Amino acid sequence: MKTFLAGLTLLAMTGGSAFAADYPTKEIQGIIQWGAGGSTDTVMRAVTPHAAEALGGNIVMQNKTGGVGAIALRHVQQQEADGYTLLMGAENPQMYKVLGLGTDDYTDMVPINVLARGVPMFVANNDAPYDTMTEFVEYVKANPGEVRVGSTGPGGLTSIVLAMLTSQEDVEFTRVPYDGDGPALTALQGGAIDVMPAVLGAAIEGVKAGRMKVIGLVDTQPNDLLPGVVPITEEIPGFADYLPWGPFFGVFVKKGTPDEVVAELQAAYAEGAENPDFIKLMEDRGFIIMSIAGEEAMDFLESYRSTSSWLVHDAGFSKKSPEEFDIPRP
Repeated sequence: MKTFLAGLTLLAMTGGSAFAADYPTKEIQGIIQWGAGGSTDTVMRAVTPHAAEALGGNIVMQNKTGGVGAIALRHVQQQEADGYTLLMGAENPQMYKVLGLGTDDYTDMVPINVLARGVPMFVANNDAPYDTMTEFVEYVKANPGEVRVGSTGPGGLTSIVLAMLTSQEDVEFTRVPYDGDGPALTALQGGAIDVMPAVLGAAIEGVKAGRMKVIGLVDTQPNDLLPGVVPITEEIPGFADYLPWGPFFGVFVKKGTPDEVVAELQAAYAEGAENPDFIKLMEDRGFIIMSIAGEEAMDFLESYRSTSSWLVHDAGFSKKSPEEFDIPRP
């Protein structure tokens, strides 16, 4: 009996190694948790073909929206931990627990690569009667509830940036929800909303084409892509307490995925992030390339979760205290 059990153990071990050595043997699914045309979609579709080539496999991407990204994360967590289903996500899951949107965040997954982060900004309809954040705040105070601001739901860029704003200014506006910044920016150009906090990389083409205008850069330094636009800290100094801050974009797999498979994916995406075409696109769109994995990625994710979770909690729209999940205050 002992010999039989030892044989089964050896078979399982060699089978696992053979599985990893042959990976990938079939199509890999890349689940993008936001809609087409947005920041996450742009980053993932730019880097993944290069990563797939390095991997020697085929990665088919699909957008699975809803639940502030939680539906996509839940879908990936329900699949086998075999490396054949990747979550291509943004920052939102790091606030799921305190916002009551889910029981998992990125600390419950394995980071393949945190590829890049973006710089937020406020963009407005060209016809809006304000051109700066100072003018915007004055207008909103004079017309409470009238300004329609696009939102991608709790925990996303819009909610965090608006929490920063409301922590400094007593402003009231109407939030209009969208499944990602791509659809929201389209709505802005069509006049359905007035203002949208968005990542520079998603909105820069619309700005360059004259379809929207920038009224605020959520950073501490000017940006070469936005000549003449001052950092928001020059207009609202209190923002300096939270900056620099920006959304991030990464690829993740379910915990339990074989280490050898994780290593293969990490190497492939690291190589993809070095592709000149990807680098140029990120620079042109104003994204800051990070390309980190392993402990470095985990440390970054933990720091982000700490800052953002306490920010939304202090802003009064968390459902649970970060303390319940042992999330330290930054």
